[in-house]
Amino acid sequence: MDKVALTILIIGGLNWGSIGIFGFDIVGWIFGGQLTAGSRIVFVLVAIAALWCIHLLFHDEDEKTVHVAGVK
Repeated sequence: MDKVALTILIIGGLNWGSIGIFGFDIVGWIFGGQLTAGSRIVFVLVAIAALWCIHLLFHDEDEKTVHVAGVK
């Protein structure tokens, strides 16, 4: 799930970069405008992905290690 959220977030970031640098909204262009249902769904998915990725800031890398008693 983390990789999916990060992928969606990267797509959103690239779209915002395109808007900032070129003044061109790629998602809006693909779906026929910023207010179309398709564009709004993509924008909501990017927002949900961003919310999901907040936990990565506080995620401890060592959580995934399994500790077995008596084994180092």
